[in-house]
Amino acid sequence: MPADDLRFEVPLYTLTEASRYLLIPRPTLTTWIEGYERHPPATATVKKGPIVTAFHERQRRQARLPFIGVAEAYVLNAFRRAGVPMQRIRPSIDWLLKNVGPHALASRDLYTDGAEVLWHFAQRAGEGSPDEQVVKGLIVPRSGQYVFKDIVAHYLKQIRFGDDKFAEMIRLPQYGDADVVLDPYRGYGQPVFDRSGAKVADALGPLRAGETFEAVAEDYGVTEAQLRDALDAIAA
Repeated sequence: MPADDLRFEVPLYTLTEASRYLLIPRPTLTTWIEGYERHPPATATVKKGPIVTAFHERQRRQARLPFIGVAEAYVLNAFRRAGVPMQRIRPSIDWLLKNVGPHALASRDLYTDGAEVLWHFAQRAGEGSPDEQVVKGLIVPRSGQYVFKDIVAHYLKQIRFGDDKFAEMIRLPQYGDADVVLDPYRGYGQPVFDRSGAKVADALGPLRAGETFEAVAEDYGVTEAQLRDALDAIAA
């Protein structure tokens, strides 16, 4: 990727923002970007490094995640929503990174080839192994090939990939028909209405101050229904 690609090089999101936008518990996201060390009784220490791209924190509440890190976390959350235990998924992620490439979780290649790559990993791990069970939680056989389960595929379909195969935009499903996206090139990466490009926070501010839905919709180039969906998502 280009050295000056802001998707990779510019921290746009604090932990709190990324957690809120992606609907991921903050402690879970923290573990993904910092790794963890556990000391089970009577067994060896378990230490794992980060699996989501992030910058070191220099000041409290400072933006740490670039867009590509948010995309990686978004896909990991899809795996989590599929019911796969996060503490057991690391070998599968390592295999994807080795065989799909760096930033595999934010790559179109995961969408097109990832299920088959994971199936081969499960075969190597052996029938009944913990790693095979993890993979079975993510993929299913269909029409003679392996594909991601519907819940994972749904998440992956919300990502738009650039010409370099890496994520460049993420649609946030919790906003419903408001069609709200994260786009590093618009609104400093904060949620925007895709069609108008208006930041969601900018549009909802006047509503909270007493402006009518009709006036705000006209000012920000969105529909009243989109404003209501956005409000519902924020309130949820």
